[in-house]
Amino acid sequence: MLEKMEILDVEIVIEEFEAMTKDAGSVQRETLKKILEENACAEYLQNLGLNGRTDPESFKACVPLVTHKDLEPYIQRITDGDSSPILTGKPITTISLSSGTTQGKPKFVPFNDELMETTLQIYRTSYAFRNREFPVGKGKALQFIYSSKQSKTKGGLFAGTATTNVFRNSQFKNAMQAIQSQCCSPDEVIFGPDFHQSLYCHLLCGLIFREEIQLVSSTFAHSIVLAFRTFEQVWEELCADIREGILSSRITFPSVRSAMAKLLKPNPELADLIHKKCTALSNWYGLIPELFPNVKYIYGIMTGSMEPYLKKLRHYAGDLPLLSADYGSSEGWIGANINPNLPPESASYAVLPNIGYFEFIPLNENVEEHVQDKVNASFLSAEPKPVGLTEVKVGEEYEIIMTSFAGRFVQV
Repeated sequence: MLEKMEILDVEIVIEEFEAMTKDAGSVQRETLKKILEENACAEYLQNLGLNGRTDPESFKACVPLVTHKDLEPYIQRITDGDSSPILTGKPITTISLSSGTTQGKPKFVPFNDELMETTLQIYRTSYAFRNREFPVGKGKALQFIYSSKQSKTKGGLFAGTATTNVFRNSQFKNAMQAIQSQCCSPDEVIFGPDFHQSLYCHLLCGLIFREEIQLVSSTFAHSIVLAFRTFEQVWEELCADIREGILSSRITFPSVRSAMAKLLKPNPELADLIHKKCTALSNWYGLIPELFPNVKYIYGIMTGSMEPYLKKLRHYAGDLPLLSADYGSSEGWIGANINPNLPPESASYAVLPNIGYFEFIPLNENVEEHVQDKVNASFLSAEPKPVGLTEVKVGEEYEIIMTSFAGRFVQV
C-alpha cells in the first residue's frame, strides 16, 4: 500500500514496465500459474480436471471459453451469501455492476483485492508515461468523479459500479496523491447522494483552486463535456457563491454544505475575474484554459463510444491536449496508454502481462458467423484457436479472452 504523500518515481515504473514487456511470454506463464494456484481450491476449477496443473496447454485444454452468462449461476450463489470458494479461492466481498452497454442490463461482476491492485498498477503505469510527456507539479486535479451509494446483495455483499468500488477503496486516495492527481473536491462531494449537486460543487471547488489545478479529468469524456455544458448554465450562480462566500441553496445535503463551507470564503476579486473571462469568450471556446491557467491536459476515456464527444471537448479545451485513458472492461483492465502524444482517435494500448492471462481469437469469417452467440458450440470449437499475447500479429484484429483473478471471460 502506498504511504501518504509518497510521490511515484515514474522512471522506475517505466523501467519495470519495459523489462516486464520484453519478457512478456514468461510473465504470462507466471501470471497464469499464480492465478491457478491461488484459485486451485475453487469449485469451478476443481470440476474441470486441472488436477493442480498450471501450464497454459493444460489450462486451454481443460478450461472452456465462457461468457458472463455461463458464470451467472455461480455469481448468483456468491451474491446470495455462499462464502465457499466457488469461482475464487479467496472470498468475494464486493460485487461490481457493469454499465449494461453489452447486454442491455447491468451484470454482476466479482471484485476483489487483486483486481483493485491491477487498477492501481494501470493508473501508475499510464501516469508514468503521461507525466514524462506532460509533467504536472504540485497541485490538484479537477476530477469529475462520482461515487454512488453501495447497496448490499441478498447475501450481504457490497455492490456498486466498478468506479464506486475503486473510489471507496482505502487505497484510492493514497494512489491519487502518489500520481499527483489528488481531487480538489472533498470526499463529501465525491460521495454525495445527488449527482447534480456534486457536479455543481466540483465546478465550484475547481474555481476556488483555479491556480492550483494541473489537470481536468473524469472516467469518461462525456462527463467532462456535461460538466462544462452545466457550467454554461450556472456560471453566474457560481460567481455569486464566490463573491458572497455563501453556497447556493441548490445544495441541500448538510454533509456537502458543511464540507463546502470550509472552502468557500468571500472573494469578490476572484468572482470578478471569472465573470470577466466568461463574458470575453466567444461561444465558450477555450473555456477550460481560461478558467484554469495551469492545466496541462484533459484526461479520460475518449475512445469507442466516447469519440462523438471529442468535438465538443476540443471546443472547451482550446489548445490543451486531450489524453485518452486506459483500456478495460467491467471484468478487469487490459492495457495502458503509453503513447499519450497520440490523439484519442489514434490511441493505442499496451497490455500489461502481469495483470491477467490474455488470449486472442483472430476475427475471420468463421468466427464472426458465431460472434453474436457465444454459447453456441460451433463458436467455441471454431477455428482458428486462440493465440497468446506474444503471438499476435500487427494488423490483425482479435477478440480478447481475459483470465483474471476473478474468472475467464470473452471480451467483445
